[in-house]
Amino acid sequence: MLCDLVMKNRSYRSFDESRTITQEELFGFVDLARRTPSARNRQPLCYRLVHTKEECDTLLPLTGWAALVNVKLPPEGHAPTAYIVICCDTTVEPNTTRVLRDIGISAQTIMLAATEVGLGGCMIGSFSPDRVSTALNIPEKYRPMLVLALGKPDEKVELIEAVDGNVTYYRKNGIHYVPKRTLEDIII
Repeated sequence: MLCDLVMKNRSYRSFDESRTITQEELFGFVDLARRTPSARNRQPLCYRLVHTKEECDTLLPLTGWAALVNVKLPPEGHAPTAYIVICCDTTVEPNTTRVLRDIGISAQTIMLAATEVGLGGCMIGSFSPDRVSTALNIPEKYRPMLVLALGKPDEKVELIEAVDGNVTYYRKNGIHYVPKRTLEDIII
């Protein structure tokens, strides 16, 4: 059920490196994402798939993880085993801010598809598009917009109710706690 997938789909930042993700699995995720709605049906998104250990090791240090936590993430030996870099084809849509909704729809679809097969990931916006393009030999017409880190999660993430509007996530005793605003707080 969709509700179960949404509840399991968390931002994971620690992975079991023994579970690799194949290029075919990544193709499947992107094939599903390409069928989602697109503003004005422009379909400006393109995807750079990263699944070899060498490329994963190249991309990892170019990404920023969980700025609010005073812990190095992902922990040593618990890195993602694949990435999908969502790019905007600037020949289709030169104004990259116009594609933000499409990116959100696509990214969530990919994450739900990964969750459905026992994987998880983290959407990463903290990176230099120019450095990522150079490292992965992405042609200039494609602008990296979002990085999806993927793998088999090996951490526990627990949703809790936010208290007094405090939504700052934290880690305690090896558990990643994520406060969520209550339904009453968000319905106007």
